[in-house]
Amino acid sequence: MSAWLADHPGVEVICRDRSTAYAEAGRLGAPDAVHVADRWHIWKNLAEAVEKTVIQHRALFREPDNPAPVRAAEPLGRLEPALRSPDEPRQSGRLSDRVREQHTAVHALLDEGLGLRPIARRLGLARNTVRRLANAATADELLVGRWTGRTSILDPHKPYLHQRWVEGCTVARRLFEEVRERGYPGGESVVKRYVQRLREAFPHDHPPRKAPSVRDVTSWITRRPDRLDDDQAQQLKQILARCPALDRTAEHVRAFAELMNDRRGRDLGQWMECVQADDVSALHGFVTGLRQDLDAVVAGLSLCYSSGAVEGHNNKIKMIKRQMFGRANFDLLRKRVLLAARGRS
Repeated sequence: MSAWLADHPGVEVICRDRSTAYAEAGRLGAPDAVHVADRWHIWKNLAEAVEKTVIQHRALFREPDNPAPVRAAEPLGRLEPALRSPDEPRQSGRLSDRVREQHTAVHALLDEGLGLRPIARRLGLARNTVRRLANAATADELLVGRWTGRTSILDPHKPYLHQRWVEGCTVARRLFEEVRERGYPGGESVVKRYVQRLREAFPHDHPPRKAPSVRDVTSWITRRPDRLDDDQAQQLKQILARCPALDRTAEHVRAFAELMNDRRGRDLGQWMECVQADDVSALHGFVTGLRQDLDAVVAGLSLCYSSGAVEGHNNKIKMIKRQMFGRANFDLLRKRVLLAARGRS
C-alpha cells in the first residue's frame, strides 16, 4: 500500500479502518495525507467492548424467580377433583362420538317401534351391539369401561406434582426428573400428558420467559432506541435496572452515538475522560485503543469522509465469490464483477 501511494502522489485523505498496518503504510506512502478512521469500524470496536461487558453480567439476564400464581388461586386440594376422574366417561374422541351417535340412532328407532333385528339391518350393526345400546339408558354407561378405569403408575406421585404446580413449576421435563428421583418407574410421556391436563385446567397467568442471549442484549444496547419493539425495550429496561454496570455502559454508548452522529469529534476527549472515571473495564480497553489512533478517530468523528461505499463494493464482490463456492479462478470472478457492474449501468 505504501508503494502504491508513493507512485500516486497527491492523495489528501486516507479513509481506513484502525489497523496499525494500514496506518503505518499510509504514513510512509502519503505523509501529508489526513487519516480518517471509518465510523463503521469505530462503532464495531465499541460494540465488541460492550459485548465483553455484557458477558461479564449475563447471570443477571434472567428475571428473578417469582413463581406465577395459578389462575384464580386454586387451592392444592382442588387440583385433583377438577381433573377428569379415571372413572368418568369420555367426553370426546372418535370412539365416544361414534358410541353416542349409535346410541341416539338406536333409541330413535326403538321409539318408532322397530325391533332389534330390523334396527341392526338398517344401521349395519351386529345384533348384540344393538342390544347393548338399547339396554343402556345413556351413552355414558357404555363409555365407562376397562380402558377408562385403570389406575396409573403416576397416581402415587400426583400429590407431589400438584404441589410443584402450585409452586410455579410447569416444565414437564423437570417434573419428570423430580418424580423419577422420588421413585416413579414410568416414562416421561405419562408425565407430559398429565402436565398437559394440568396446564389446560389451571393455566398460569405469566409463563416463564426465556432469558435473552448475550447477542440480544448487546444488540439492544448498541441499537437506536426507536428501532426496538416494546418487548425488547421493556426487557432491556429490566436488565439495566438489575445491573448498574450495564446501565452505565448503555449511558456511555448513547453519549458516544450522539457524538458520532452529530460529528462532534472535538468532544471525544471529554467522553473518554468520563469512561475512564467509571468502573467499566471493557470500555477502558476501547478508550486505550482510541488513544493509539486518536487523530484519525477524531477526524472520523468530525469529517464527512467514510469508506462505506468501498466496503459496500467489497461485500458485493465477496457475495459473487461465494456464489461460485470458491471453485473459480480470478479471471471468472473478474468477468462476473464486470458483468454485474454493466448490468447496473
